[in-house]
Amino acid sequence: PMQGFNIKSVHSHGFKLNVWDIGGQRSVRPYWRKYLSSADLLVNPSLLSLVWGRSAGRSGQELAELTEEESLTGVPLLVFANKQDLGSAAPAAEIAEGLSLHTYRDREWQIQACSALSGEGVQ
Repeated sequence: PMQGFNIKSVHSHGFKLNVWDIGGQRSVRPYWRKYLSSADLLVNPSLLSLVWGRSAGRSGQELAELTEEESLTGVPLLVFANKQDLGSAAPAAEIAEGLSLHTYRDREWQIQACSALSGEGVQ
């Protein structure tokens, strides 16, 4: 797991994105609030595609807690269902169900099947 924070600027198709990769450990979560107030998009990389059955409930609860932050009200949510190049990966629809994405009525959301390795679904 990533420790701390990683900040990058990405230029693509005429857009500049300032990407804040913020570690998910409980010990750093209190610091998240400092970065959430200016967020235009929340991206959740579903790193759990391969261990989905064991982690679905906890992941859904953690995402729900994050999206309840006042500063993220209405901020769109993008979930990357990564590792789709592997036969053992959970399908995007199963991950969406496990995260209860259908219950998010206060924001637009999308789940995107992808493979960071091949680039499929990331463009």
